[in-house]
Parts: sequence; C-alpha cells; structure tokens
Amino acid sequence: MTSILSAPLECLPQLASALTAAERGWPVIPLHPGSKRPAGHAERACPRTGRCNGGHRTPEERATTDSDLIHAAWATRPYNVGIATGPAGLLVIDLDPVKAEEPKGAPDGATSLQALCERAGQVLPDTYRVRTARGEHLYFTAPTGVRLKCSVDRLGPHIDTRAWGGYVVAPGSTTPDGTYEVAHDAPVAELPHWLTALLTEPDRPALAPVRVHDGTRAARVALERECAVIATATDGGRNSTLHRSACKVARFVAWGDIPRHVVEEAIQGAGESTGLPPAECRTTVRSALDWVIAHATPGEAA
Repeated sequence: MTSILSAPLECLPQLASALTAAERGWPVIPLHPGSKRPAGHAERACPRTGRCNGGHRTPEERATTDSDLIHAAWATRPYNVGIATGPAGLLVIDLDPVKAEEPKGAPDGATSLQALCERAGQVLPDTYRVRTARGEHLYFTAPTGVRLKCSVDRLGPHIDTRAWGGYVVAPGSTTPDGTYEVAHDAPVAELPHWLTALLTEPDRPALAPVRVHDGTRAARVALERECAVIATATDGGRNSTLHRSACKVARFVAWGDIPRHVVEEAIQGAGESTGLPPAECRTTVRSALDWVIAHATPGEAA
C-alpha cells in the first residue's frame, strides 16, 4: 500500500478525507480541485478502456473504497472528495440558504426542516453533521429494502436529499464559498421512519383546471394562471414554485381584490396535486400570504 506521506503536500488533506470516508465504508470519487463537479471523463468522451472497458461507468459506479485506487488518484492533484451516497448506504439531508432573488422572509433549509419536524410532532435523532460552504449536511443510514433517490425541495424549501444517483462533498474539501468541516462527529443515525414515508409517498393525480368565481377578473385570472403553474411543477422545484406563485397572488388579497380563503383553497389544492404533503402546502402558502399581505403597498398597480 502506498504511504499517505508519499503524496504531494497539497494533496494530503483531501487524501486523508478520502481515506477516512473509505474506512467508514463510504465509496468516494474525486471532484475537481476547488469544485463540486466530478473529475474524470463524460460519457460522450469515454475511451471505453480501464474501468470503463465494459462500457462507460458513471461517477457513482466508479466510486471506490479501495485504498490503492484512492492513493493513486489523490497522488496527482488535490481533488476535492465526493461521497457516493447510494453505494454508501446513506441518505444525506442538505440544508441550503435562501437565494438572493427570493422574497424577504422566505425560509431557509434549517427553518424549513424545523417547521417540518414541528408539524410532524417529531424530533430528529442525534447524528453526524457536516458544515458545508453554505449550509449543513445531516447524515443518516438509508433504510433497508428501500432504494431512495435524490430529491430537491420535496421535504420543504431548500431541503434537498442525496441518496442513489447523487453524492455529497466530504469534509476537508474546499470551494470558493468555503470549506466543508465536520460540525458534529456523532455516529450516523438511522433515517427516521416518518421521513422515509415522506420521501417514498406516491404522487397525487393532477387536479382539473381551477375555476375561480370570487374576486375581480384580474385576480381570478392571476390565481388560475398560478395554480396551473404550480400543478405543472417538477419534482425538483414544487415547493419553491408553490411559494413563488402564492406570493404573486397574495398581492390581490392585500389589495382586497379577492378573499384570502379563496386563494388559500385554490393554491393548496394545486400544491397537493403535485404530491406535496398537505401540511407542507399549508405552511408554505400561509407563510407567503402573511409576508406579502404585511408588506404590500396599498393601491400598488398589478
């Protein structure tokens, strides 16, 4: 086995991180130095040699715990380290901050997760946590017998999950936004059953087009249009779309052009039609309406 000391000095922190992950049984992949993008070739440029001799292998398929392969990779460049969550048997909850273009008062990932736990009457178990460059990763052991995939915003605004088909940046890696560091070095807990249920519940059938009878014509048209936008949202952006559309229609509520309960019922139904849990829809819609109504300028033009 190659000694860790034989690697170039600038590669040692990332090499140590990769070996630590591999010792835990978590297969790793090299990421471009200072980046979150996997290193290596794309499928269109695959030479069909070496580890791809039998056909192109994705980064997830190339992930390894083999210390010799890890030494060989990190002896050449200070690659950042990615952990292939699916093969590692992990489900990682990724909590992100609010984007700059979002309305003031929009919840970040940590706030959304806290609200989700409160609605469910649950407390998350103590587990291994990593402070990311912009948020936090919560590591959980994936449930047996269930092949969980990655998700975006399914649990709430700015809550992503990484499982099969994805990876997370490991501690010790550095990007222009900052360094990934272990925030809480506890044993990795099992993913709670109630979270597994939320991540595996089937999508609901789409609703028929909304027809609104109360309110001014402009308000009715806006509400119907935004309900249609919500109903066609993809799995990766359902909650953020729900929040954005609710904010747009909330102006008409603030101006007295349409009753609040009409908007809440219509947008709630559109949100549920995408597969979002009812409680999550309610929280998102009410949060959007409350903020916009409190800050809308009276008499502002639509």
